[in-house]
Amino acid sequence: MKSLLAALAVTTALTLPGMAFARQVTLTTNLKNYGGDGAYLAYYVTDANGAYAGSLWMAGGKAKYYEHLSGWYRASGGNTSDISGITGASVGAGRSLAITLDLADALFDAGYELHIDAAVEDMRDSPSEIVVPLTSDGAGKPVSGSRYIADFTYGL
Repeated sequence: MKSLLAALAVTTALTLPGMAFARQVTLTTNLKNYGGDGAYLAYYVTDANGAYAGSLWMAGGKAKYYEHLSGWYRASGGNTSDISGITGASVGAGRSLAITLDLADALFDAGYELHIDAAVEDMRDSPSEIVVPLTSDGAGKPVSGSRYIADFTYGL
């Protein structure tokens, strides 16, 4: 029941941006100059128990590569139907991706975590390269990635 409510909170906040229970959040991901093709990125949320709560965004449009976003793929079962946005383009090395989404207030300061998986063709996959608790205090504080992501921040 809890995960159903969390998924509903995620999807409702994304589909009803004018509602008072949601806030605009800008997710900014800066990639390293890793010397390869563009990175596919999956942004998804887990609850306080680590259970999948929903997908937020996917950078990269070819579904045949989604299984390489292995943390997201395992958590979601590869289901793209609840992703708010699929950009259709991967993010090039040394580039940045900034997206603004409406997220439910209930996701902040309640134990939810944002995960970012990264995958680059002919290079190693990087599941949960970024894992950051969704807290009001964490806004604006950069988090370093482990392989392809230089840093990530979210702003409220």
